[in-house]
Amino acid sequence: MRTPGLAALSGLAATILATVVQAEPTSYPLTIENCGQQVTFAKAPERAVALGHNSAEILFMLGLEDRMAGTAFWPNRVLPELQDANAKVEVLTVEFPTLEAILARQPDFVPAMLLTLLGPDSKVAKREDFERLGIPTYLSPSACTTVADTRNESGSKATGIFGLRETLWNMDLLYQEIDDLARIFDVQDRGEALIADLRAREAALREEFARREDLTFLFWFSSPSPSDDAYLAGGNGPSGYIADLLGGSNALKTEAEWPALGWEGIMAANPTVIVAAQVDRKRWGLDESEAKIEFLTTDPAISQMEAVKAGRIAVMSGASMNPSIHTLYGAEQLAEQLRTFDLP
Repeated sequence: MRTPGLAALSGLAATILATVVQAEPTSYPLTIENCGQQVTFAKAPERAVALGHNSAEILFMLGLEDRMAGTAFWPNRVLPELQDANAKVEVLTVEFPTLEAILARQPDFVPAMLLTLLGPDSKVAKREDFERLGIPTYLSPSACTTVADTRNESGSKATGIFGLRETLWNMDLLYQEIDDLARIFDVQDRGEALIADLRAREAALREEFARREDLTFLFWFSSPSPSDDAYLAGGNGPSGYIADLLGGSNALKTEAEWPALGWEGIMAANPTVIVAAQVDRKRWGLDESEAKIEFLTTDPAISQMEAVKAGRIAVMSGASMNPSIHTLYGAEQLAEQLRTFDLP
């Protein structure tokens, strides 16, 4: 994976600090609005437990590993340039942690990236569980922009999980998250430098890839087995953003965040490029990209898809398909492969 971020970030941070007025320090108590709730911080956290790779990696990128007491939920490995920071913080589990395991770390702050980690129907705990203990929480703004999936979409056989996203996700939600966390920890200069680096990389990709109406991507996250429906990344999620950034669109137009679709429907979508996610958790038979590619290229029917016959199968981190720091890295990873494809 192409990971130029932190090297560029160091120089960029120095430039910003040398050329602009230093950001005002946080004044505590700090109250911020987060996903419709007011959250107050009496002081900068010192024992944060981050739930989800995005929450953890933002804190690592802000240089806050010394103020973290644990992390949990890692469908993919940490970004390579963050390995040293990650090694300094205990990983409670790569799956969903228990509330007891989190509380055992005596946290004074719990940020989370997904509703399944901190939402009303969380598999771990609800925000009020921590609030009753006087522990402030923070939920990724990206998680709050989905709506409940209470309907079947007309003309689509895709069944969605984790709600609907009615408009295309974009990096502004991530920039808001970085800014919020930087203010919470009183490291605003680091937050500004990180956002500036990501904005520049985002702009470079958009400038390079011209818009093509006929270029479509299908993003395959995983499947329990070849006979099961495939879990795909929905049209308006981060994968749709990646497709748009690279001049195309998501072949799957459903608003469901994570639709499940049978292979007849996938073949009917006829994408220009199939993106096979590399998921490191080893939970399902088709988590790993190699298993996906073997299925795509050996199944008698699926192997006849135009994208497969033309060798237009790309590999991208599964974490990039969730709204996260990984998303832009995934776009860069996909761009490298797209440059080598013989596109129609």
